[in-house]
Amino acid sequence: MKFGYSRVSTKSQQLNGNSIEAQEQQLKAEGCEVIYTDAYTGIKCDRPEFQKLLSKLQAGDTLVVTRLDRLARNTREGIDVIELLFKESVRVHVLNVGLLEDTTMGRFFLQTLLAVSEMERSLILERTSEGKEIAKRHPDFREGRPNKYSKKQIAHALNLLETYSYSQVEDMTGISRSTLVRAKRKAISK
Repeated sequence: MKFGYSRVSTKSQQLNGNSIEAQEQQLKAEGCEVIYTDAYTGIKCDRPEFQKLLSKLQAGDTLVVTRLDRLARNTREGIDVIELLFKESVRVHVLNVGLLEDTTMGRFFLQTLLAVSEMERSLILERTSEGKEIAKRHPDFREGRPNKYSKKQIAHALNLLETYSYSQVEDMTGISRSTLVRAKRKAISK
């Protein structure tokens, strides 16, 4: 039986062609009868659907993934998972690579691919960190998610609170009660 596994961990992966839907389409086109899906970071080891999948695989089955980094995010984990599958006589088919076999060349190829995948991930983390350090030098840098509302919108909503209730201001401005309460506390503490 052919089983598929898809996973996304970031919004950018969902937007750049690695969405769950795109992966599932590829897996279905490859003939996967059952597809398991996780939306967890590869750093986490507690991927519940992946664990369910591993418990279902039997000798002679094939596990299909679109890319090797969907299966594992580091070399050690990838080798451990695939060796476990090889011991259970489960074939591993990586769509952008091919069928991985339990042979000397197959293992060499696997280790090389996983090492490259881990290196790419490390480089992305380094570049992200470098970019953040550069951004921190900018005087307007603010860590975290950008504000949904401008200072002007918040000030307008706070002025409305002098005449209207929180519910009325929320209806008029679309700014939630909790945001208004936080803004009011912040204004009072200044």
